[in-house]
Amino acid sequence: MNWVQMAAAAVTGVFALHGAPGPAGPSDGPRPVAAHSQTRAVPVAPDQRDADVRLSETRPFSLLGVTWDDPRARLTGTAEFRTRSAVSGQWSGWSALDADDGPGDASARRGGTSAVWAGPSDGAEVRIVADPDATAVLPAGLRLDLIDPGQGTPGTPVPPAAGSPAEPADGGTGTLGAVRPAITSRAGWGADESISPAAPQYLPGGKVKAVVVHHTAGSNAYACADAPAVVRGIYAYHVQQLGWRDIGYNFLVDKCGTLYEGRKGGADRPVLGAHAYGFNTETSGIAVLGTYTTAAPGEAVTSAVARLAAWKLGQYGVSPTGTTTLTAGADGTNYFGKAWTLGTRISLPTIHGHRDGYNTQCPGDALYAELTRIRTLAAQAAAG
Repeated sequence: MNWVQMAAAAVTGVFALHGAPGPAGPSDGPRPVAAHSQTRAVPVAPDQRDADVRLSETRPFSLLGVTWDDPRARLTGTAEFRTRSAVSGQWSGWSALDADDGPGDASARRGGTSAVWAGPSDGAEVRIVADPDATAVLPAGLRLDLIDPGQGTPGTPVPPAAGSPAEPADGGTGTLGAVRPAITSRAGWGADESISPAAPQYLPGGKVKAVVVHHTAGSNAYACADAPAVVRGIYAYHVQQLGWRDIGYNFLVDKCGTLYEGRKGGADRPVLGAHAYGFNTETSGIAVLGTYTTAAPGEAVTSAVARLAAWKLGQYGVSPTGTTTLTAGADGTNYFGKAWTLGTRISLPTIHGHRDGYNTQCPGDALYAELTRIRTLAAQAAAG
């Protein structure tokens, strides 16, 4: 930490700075972009039932989340935040932080809420209250994590030749003819590969049997030009703050319908993600940037999710309007109260929402309501 950073830390408390510039890429191509984080402990009341912190001055950040010591612990209660705009100087209203996404990678060092895009900010406040009907107290080691995703220019996704069918993937039959949609590569959104050096992992059965649809539970107010920065922020939060081996989602979609490669290992391969606890080993995860609890996704979103799901499932000859049988990798309960134990075989649609396999609101009521239409659009894409 140099003297400038020390002076900044003296104003706002002790912060940790993560991330170093990645190696420069070709002068005419996309370059890795380093993200930086600030962390601050969130003091907890003696009864361990509520906690809050206000940071009146911070270094610039655009994305935030709250984390805690035990990656297996859950925050049963409410967590809210507000931020001060670095542009206008005005404080935002209070918004919720989603804490019900469940455990991530086995390598996780911390638990945490979803990461939320706040836009360019220089002040933050959080307040956390335990569920009044629960006996549990707040998790130990609460911390506010603020992420600056850095500045960078995304690359341009290049679609395959018109009419080019999906190539069969590992163990796949490729019997359905959906073409590969244009997908912005990790280099295209500026992934700093130096922060996640672990080799990619693949589905043990070598086959994607279903696609799980998510929302990231962040703001919908981002500009589409900022979407690569949002993806970089989520990547940095998952890897550097939570200790995951990589970003959790296999793919991400912004509100303008642009697709992004998520977890590394090859967009056309059955990469093991960390997005659907208990069902990661047989599925691929697609996350829409934003919150779709009440806000309906636009046609660009539903079409993009459908085209991507049709192509991914088509690599393995899986119908987007069918059902599949998944084997639970852990005890679980879904949003609708259905419970199961480790090893239970569960029938689910081949395109389903995160809430179908875990007790979470994700992907939000409004996006979940669009899944029937997404399956229909995906079937049309699969039919060519």
